[in-house]
Amino acid sequence: MNIYLDNAATTPLANEVFTAMKPFIFESFANPSSAHALGRYAREAVERSRKVIADALHTGPGNIFFTSGGTEGDNTAILSAIYHHNIRLVITSRLEHYAVLNPLKSLAERGLIRLVYLENDSKGKLSLTELDTLLENGEPALISLMHGNNEIGNLNPILEIADLAEHHGAIFHSDTVQTIGHIDINTRQLAPDFLVGSAHKFHGPKGVGFLYAKEPANLHAFIKGGAQESGKRAGTENVAGIVGMAAALQHACNNQKLYETHIQSLKKRLLNGLTNLAGVSFNGYSDHPDRSLPTVLSVSIPTLPDGTNLLQTLDRAGIFVSGGSACSSNHSSHVIEALRNGKNEETIRFSFSRYNTGAEIDEVVAQLNNLYRNRREQPKLRYA
Repeated sequence: MNIYLDNAATTPLANEVFTAMKPFIFESFANPSSAHALGRYAREAVERSRKVIADALHTGPGNIFFTSGGTEGDNTAILSAIYHHNIRLVITSRLEHYAVLNPLKSLAERGLIRLVYLENDSKGKLSLTELDTLLENGEPALISLMHGNNEIGNLNPILEIADLAEHHGAIFHSDTVQTIGHIDINTRQLAPDFLVGSAHKFHGPKGVGFLYAKEPANLHAFIKGGAQESGKRAGTENVAGIVGMAAALQHACNNQKLYETHIQSLKKRLLNGLTNLAGVSFNGYSDHPDRSLPTVLSVSIPTLPDGTNLLQTLDRAGIFVSGGSACSSNHSSHVIEALRNGKNEETIRFSFSRYNTGAEIDEVVAQLNNLYRNRREQPKLRYA
């Protein structure tokens, strides 16, 4: 059987989500900007979906803007903050997603910002003391720090970060792509300036996401054209995708505790099974349930005795995992490198969803045990 444990990269589309989307693909397919009845019906669906997402984040519909996904949302938030507030100082970490790191590096290389990376320890913990010190002089600043790390699962203390930002008058953007739909986020308590969501991370469709902006008037329109999204993001809305995203988020939020309990049990089951393998360690805080995403377990595991690539071996066995972020699968992980892990090990990221089962986890553990036992027992070839 095939076992899919790469849900931090993307999740399977839920049946109930496709059911919600289907009418807007084949029947109510009109342009939501059209004035006729079919267009008005599509517009109503878009606005109902906006309210569903706003309710999930405890905010108003006017604070939600639809995008093509997390990368567009992150870029829009970063550039809006910098351009609208004339910010020169940007504080981030080396553990961020490339959707944050690459636009910031580009701006720094052009001399438009001064980019500062917070220090992290070998577990990926960031120094909030350093953050406080960097903000002390009152220079206008943007803080861009993710909520849940997509590779090692660490949960950053974004409530504390938001408090520091508010205290010093800094703008706070958080990439919440891995946590929305999995962890309750209350913007009234958190009070961030920008948050980002992507439907395909919580069993919605690919190619659609949203941006939360505390001050919508400060959002810069980077895609020019029509007046869609209150003039902030031109282009005909992906109605079916938006409807599917809202249905996926609503279902995830309504069943959050149930799914979290199930997923945590899978993670614990795999953790327990991996302890029998010699030399296994866990990256970041992914083995700490109170300090990491329930969906992610990042494992450093010795290379196979015969030097065979473990990811490829698991792939041939029908076990689909990753070595880190799917967005950087052709390169070594910048996150693992930032943890200063120089050992001769392979990194495997197991990431779970509500559709995974205990039987699948047991099969993965059995396969890994067999791989390492069998490879050790193979006789070495002798050459004359």
